Amino acid sequence: MTNLAKLPVTVITGFLGSGKTTLISHLIQNPGGKRLAVLVNEFGDVGVDGEILKGCAIPDCPAENILELANGCICCTVADDFIPTIEALMALEPRPEHILIETSGLALPKPLLKAFDWPDIRSKITVDGVIALADAEAVAAGRFAPDVERVDAQRAADESLDHETPLSEVFEDQISCADIILLTKPDLAGPEGVAKAKEIIAAEAPRPLPVIEVAEGVVDPRVLLGLEAAAEDDMDARPSHHDGHDDHEHDDFDTIVVDIPELADPADLVAAIEKLARENNILRIKGYASVAGKPMRLLVQAVGARVRHQYDRPWKPDEARAGRLVVIAEHDDIDPTAIRAVLAPATQAAE
Repeated sequence: MTNLAKLPVTVITGFLGSGKTTLISHLIQNPGGKRLAVLVNEFGDVGVDGEILKGCAIPDCPAENILELANGCICCTVADDFIPTIEALMALEPRPEHILIETSGLALPKPLLKAFDWPDIRSKITVDGVIALADAEAVAAGRFAPDVERVDAQRAADESLDHETPLSEVFEDQISCADIILLTKPDLAGPEGVAKAKEIIAAEAPRPLPVIEVAEGVVDPRVLLGLEAAAEDDMDARPSHHDGHDDHEHDDFDTIVVDIPELADPADLVAAIEKLARENNILRIKGYASVAGKPMRLLVQAVGARVRHQYDRPWKPDEARAGRLVVIAEHDDIDPTAIRAVLAPATQAAE
């Protein structure tokens, strides 16, 4: 097959809670005339994003065109998971015209690009582009951009101090690998925060990159699809902290799944999640809950202490009205007993 015949793939990366699923939901419903397929890679063994996206399916991207790989980085399980899943999407009838891959919020994109050099698929697909989403408010706060001068001063006092954190490395690798940066949630950051976030991204980027402000995932698909970047052939321009290593570690992060009974009041759960973020350094919580007297399922998404919740769909007749939350944190901060102890009071009132 010639390059022109290759099936284009767009890799959508971004830190935890940056809005990747919201963006893909918008693209599914506004595909720009393209027939789409979607591959979602979740961190942890319970998929949430895939089910959300299937609820957005339309004829040009039906539910069967949305596949999910949970509990494993797809770039680490190329032969067993990634290649068979890509081949399954390519074999769909009618054949997709474009594939979107949503990486987990903890994924390093460059190892995934290397997977596209796998002999079984390298002549059939091409990476049309890498889209990195960055939360404007979080970036403006400097959470993933260390102050070099301050670090140098600290190192002078303590040579054992590591100036890097796993979170900063993930953020920098995602920016370095991208073709376009989408700066999400600009309304929460405000004009000054947006300007600060753009400065930080420009400082981290290895080359000039377009930065586009996007609210609620709304962006013209013509901006993102059809970049023809052939990113798999452009690896040297996408530096990574892990260059020179044959693999990369995910042991810095961990997840637990917490089953929760029916709630009396969502506000109690919100308060518990905010407490977890403050006291237990929880990075991300996502999942579902049942609220007493409500026929709709409650979708819960939290990034640190910022919690969003909404009723997303009715409970199905054969579905157990029970909640389940996926909790993500750095490995040393995952204490299942402590996490469940904080969440328990929020659910006891309805029992």
